[in-house]
Amino acid sequence: MKLLMIEDNKSVSEMMAMFFEKEDWDVSFAYDGTQALEMFTPNPQSWDIVTLDLNLPGKDGLEVAKEIRNLTQSVPIIILTARDSESDQVLGLEYADEYVTKPFSPITLVARIKALYRRSEILGTGNEIESQPQTTSEKFDVQTTNFKLSSSTRAAYLFDKEIPDLTPKEFELLKTLAKKPKQVFSREQLLQQVWGYDYFGDERTVDAHIKKLRQKVEQVGPQIIQTVWGVGYKFDDSDLDRV
Repeated sequence: MKLLMIEDNKSVSEMMAMFFEKEDWDVSFAYDGTQALEMFTPNPQSWDIVTLDLNLPGKDGLEVAKEIRNLTQSVPIIILTARDSESDQVLGLEYADEYVTKPFSPITLVARIKALYRRSEILGTGNEIESQPQTTSEKFDVQTTNFKLSSSTRAAYLFDKEIPDLTPKEFELLKTLAKKPKQVFSREQLLQQVWGYDYFGDERTVDAHIKKLRQKVEQVGPQIIQTVWGVGYKFDDSDLDRV
């Protein structure tokens, strides 16, 4: 695994370097946003994982994440930050796949990196496919009266309108829910099925991803992700009216 850790706190980088070395990973460190982009930009596809602090000198971490996403959609990003408000998480997850708040356990971070890397390996290069109009030859994993989802093109449609700009995690979350309409999934179940069975995580991660996913769904139609209070979330596209 080739990993880029973007972290201005050198003591944190040095601590994580010891854990990364035990995993025999190829790790590079950048200590400000400008340096990070100079390292990442020449060959974006050579990197397997990026960890990114938000509070960076030179260039803000969110701006770095945005520029990385402009270069590639497939390289997973894990945000590491002391900012732990819901608004910060939602904003960060517009570009990133994971959000880890400081202070964090090095062992937990390594576990998250492993789970995210395995997930990206399973997905392969499908995340790089450009958005494209629906065609009759497109094969759908999920298809109902109002909704269609295709893993081969990484696209989802509501009333034949493509739900825009789905991140890899948002797509997998939507697919997991949509494959079993009306079944209620707890946050823990979604963490296990979407993030990996050995995922050590904060259930707020699920809420933040659901919030961003709902915002994108509402750009093309009525809401299909429902909250079941005190339990979790479900997919339900029955009895919808076009907007």
